[in-house]
Amino acid sequence: MEIKFGCHGSTWVLDYDIEKDIMDTIMDNIKNAGFTGLDMQVALLGKYRNDPKRFKEELDKRGLQLAALTLPMSFIGGEETPEERELADYFIDYLKHFPGAKLNVPSRVGPNRKDLLQRQKEIISGANQLGKRAYENGIIACIHPISYENSYFRFKEDYEVLFDGLDSKYMGYTPDVGHIIFGGMDPVQIFKDYLPFIKHVHFKDASVNREWKKMGEGDIDFAGCVQVLVESGYNGWIIVEEETPEAQSNTEKVIMDIKHYIDQNIQPIINRAKAMQ
Repeated sequence: MEIKFGCHGSTWVLDYDIEKDIMDTIMDNIKNAGFTGLDMQVALLGKYRNDPKRFKEELDKRGLQLAALTLPMSFIGGEETPEERELADYFIDYLKHFPGAKLNVPSRVGPNRKDLLQRQKEIISGANQLGKRAYENGIIACIHPISYENSYFRFKEDYEVLFDGLDSKYMGYTPDVGHIIFGGMDPVQIFKDYLPFIKHVHFKDASVNREWKKMGEGDIDFAGCVQVLVESGYNGWIIVEEETPEAQSNTEKVIMDIKHYIDQNIQPIINRAKAMQ
């Protein structure tokens, strides 16, 4: 069992489609806060988008690892568009430069939840196809459900459809505890229910009233989630992020505050488990 902690690029730029060349600043912030890895939306790769070798060199200089790349997908009609497939194939090859790094795949929201079951089945079909292709190239892909108003996998009944159709051989799961609680679910129970699918993890805090919070100030039982992972022998990353207004305006302080919370409240659980092995 080895659990490592890293940061997600959404704390710097929340929108997955906004392109910015700020990767050097992000890497420096992460290193200075004491984290060891990052999960980055591809829109923030900047000058490293076409140069994975240089990106790895810069990560190595800072003692950091690439935990994952985040690539949102729509899967309209049950498969990738030609543009989505081209991007996915490019970043599957890109990830080969970073042993163990995963492809994190959020399902894009739509204009509404009309024809919900049809769209859900399309997304599942597309995700399984992408996951199989990634698997055949030595990369683990993980679907990341989100819970905004027009999301297709928002509530417990949506999750039941998702995991009934997802092929666990090819496509893993990135539970995001903030989105889970936004969907009215208990993150600890979701971790237990879908543990065999979990290959990557996202932590951010929120309240049961669907408000984003600083880590430790919301209603999420992070310790309980970590206990489930520890007891299962989870080997992988917990990626932290924050969606409060302060996250965008004072990001460096925000991630330092998160690191302090992790050190005080989460790391001791992991340390105790390791001591008992």
